[in-house]
Amino acid sequence: MAAFSNSVFKLLLTTLCLIEAPLLAASQTASTAPKVHPSGFRIAGTAVSKTDSHPLSRARITVRDAKDVQKFQSLITSDDGKFEFSGLPAGKFSLQGAKRGFISASYDQHDQYSTAIVTGAGIDTEALTLKLAPDAVISGKVLDEVGDPVREATVMLYYVDHSGGADQIHQFRGAQTDDLGEYELTPLIPGTYFLSASAKPWYAVHPRSDQGGAQAEGIAHSSPVADRSLDVAYPATYYPDVTETESATPIPVRGGDRLQVDIHLNPVPALHLFFRVSEDGRNGFNVPQFQQRAFEGSTFLRPDLTHMVSQGLWEITGIPAGRYDVRLPVAGSTLQMNGIDFTRDGEEVDTSSAEAPSTIKFSVQIPGESEFPSRLMVGLWAGRGDPIAWHPVSPKGEAELEQIPLGRYEVVVQGFPKRYSIARMTAEGAEASGHTLKVAAGSSPSVALTLVAGSVEVEGVAKRAGKGFAGAMVVLVPKNPEMNRDLFRRDQSDLDGTFVLHAVVPGPYTLLAIDNGWDLDWSQPGVIAAYLKRGRAIQVGRESGQPVNIAESIEVQSK
Repeated sequence: MAAFSNSVFKLLLTTLCLIEAPLLAASQTASTAPKVHPSGFRIAGTAVSKTDSHPLSRARITVRDAKDVQKFQSLITSDDGKFEFSGLPAGKFSLQGAKRGFISASYDQHDQYSTAIVTGAGIDTEALTLKLAPDAVISGKVLDEVGDPVREATVMLYYVDHSGGADQIHQFRGAQTDDLGEYELTPLIPGTYFLSASAKPWYAVHPRSDQGGAQAEGIAHSSPVADRSLDVAYPATYYPDVTETESATPIPVRGGDRLQVDIHLNPVPALHLFFRVSEDGRNGFNVPQFQQRAFEGSTFLRPDLTHMVSQGLWEITGIPAGRYDVRLPVAGSTLQMNGIDFTRDGEEVDTSSAEAPSTIKFSVQIPGESEFPSRLMVGLWAGRGDPIAWHPVSPKGEAELEQIPLGRYEVVVQGFPKRYSIARMTAEGAEASGHTLKVAAGSSPSVALTLVAGSVEVEGVAKRAGKGFAGAMVVLVPKNPEMNRDLFRRDQSDLDGTFVLHAVVPGPYTLLAIDNGWDLDWSQPGVIAAYLKRGRAIQVGRESGQPVNIAESIEVQSK
């Protein structure tokens, strides 16, 4: 059953909901299910734990009409996990389960896709097994160099998300340690995670370099009064007690796991850094901001002490040595210094190399549409993590992205409920190629986008050995996939092998069906190329809103 939302990561997070489905329809126990209507069909089976297959009593099961989601029934499973819905018409239905302590899920769910139950098609729908994974927990302690608990440490969990066809490591959930240095992260879906911890040593002292009567111009050579051995900081530390993400160990999590993961923080000498920055008379003094890259994103680091030594000269203390991106707020703007290695104490940072950000103005047109959708956005993606900037498109077809650092970006658009893709992009003041934009420092490019709406549904059947195949990953691969990632469409075949790909943009494609292909890097041209030879080439035209039915079945390939 196809998904309708464009935000893959948000759809992933929706599977975490542990609250049982609301009582929008009358509930009933399996033992008091209505009698079978002579002309109706049944959907019945057992809800079980995905880890050990034990039956789940008191689970809420819902069947919902795939064509009219307002039509649904729900019931509570009996002690043996059984459920039964009777007197149903012929059609397609989603089957969903929820139980406290388990991850809510649909039948045979993968990412945001699932297999719909098809009644009236000569298929057995009365012996189904609906599997729910028990939610998992990662807990543990953050300890210091002598094994004592670290209070108020920030613990961050990162999730390896594969829903976009390639691994992306995102910040997933955070927690703070209590007085015993303990934390807990739950509920967690099965998958692969990374864990980090950051904190400030409670005993750390960061003396200002002008203590003891030193004057402003002698700051780097003055002698602090405090014990220098206490002038330390904890670097961000990843499990198992490493300070580089490349050395971090992944933590595999299965449903029902209760994992104990401890992290030990070890102090390193703290740096005293000096920045000469401009004043903004309207907003006071502007302090440099530090970001440290972490997997696909970045985290802010708050210095322990920021001290203005003299006019426009700032001392930053409590920073562990490392590689940082530094943002310098200057006169209503923000300069950027990327990938700076800070290793020397007392270093005065030359900010003259800081790069001015850019402002990008977009003009958007959608041929054939009289007005702009109210929920259309344009953004920039740097090839890792989430887009770095989003902005809604105005009713006049305009959008402006500010404070954009130099770099190469993919321009992306997002619409709801319609999906849109970029048919053509041109730029003045920046180098454009396909959907990619190369932005120079301090530039003000203008970008013109012509969009096309995904307006066609593509229907078909996935088969193996002449029979409809349930649960296959169906992928619609665009021509030149590397340049047209936004044109990919996916679905999961239903119980009779049928599938529907929504919001397809007219054009040439290859249609594939892959058994158990959910962990493939399907968005990578080099990976998907191995399956294209056995796929079916199709041309999707403008069908005036009518679905395109693929007459010949699609043969399901093995992974």
